[in-house]
Amino acid sequence: MLDIALTIAIGIVVAIATLLVYASTRPDTFSVARSLSIKALPEKILPLIDSPRAFNSWNPFLAKDPATKLTYRGPARGVGAAHDWDGNSKVGRGSVEVIASQPPANVVMRLDMIKPMKASNRVEFTLVPQGTATTVTWAMSGRQPLMAKVMTVFIDCDKMVGGEFEKGLASLKVLAEA
Repeated sequence: MLDIALTIAIGIVVAIATLLVYASTRPDTFSVARSLSIKALPEKILPLIDSPRAFNSWNPFLAKDPATKLTYRGPARGVGAAHDWDGNSKVGRGSVEVIASQPPANVVMRLDMIKPMKASNRVEFTLVPQGTATTVTWAMSGRQPLMAKVMTVFIDCDKMVGGEFEKGLASLKVLAEA
């Protein structure tokens, strides 16, 4: 009986070690990006992005918990405009702040997650005019520590986060084209 328990324990240790070694070979950074063409000029779209209140009207992540507590701070839009949120386990807790805005082409935000896991990521929106339409790209990038690398072994974060970006861009399209 002791031999079986020891064999199982050794097997578990070897499996965990193998997982950690494999995960450690994954990239140290990640990036996710999605783009969509919107039939509106960048000047009409940008205010829906660089204003936290406007951004949250189409932010797909907040839709997961309509009771999320939001606190706005700083200017209404542009550099320094920010919001903090505290929601359920699907939304978590954190803050987003506009750290660069180059109208009408680019908005950069810092996303600081506190829950469900700590992370600090760069979020960037790029608006490229295409005649009477604009291609909007929503991108996020950041460091990927070991525990995040382990998570990516089991969860396709690009597909998961990218899917939310696609939903958000579709909602932004509806607002901008109205």
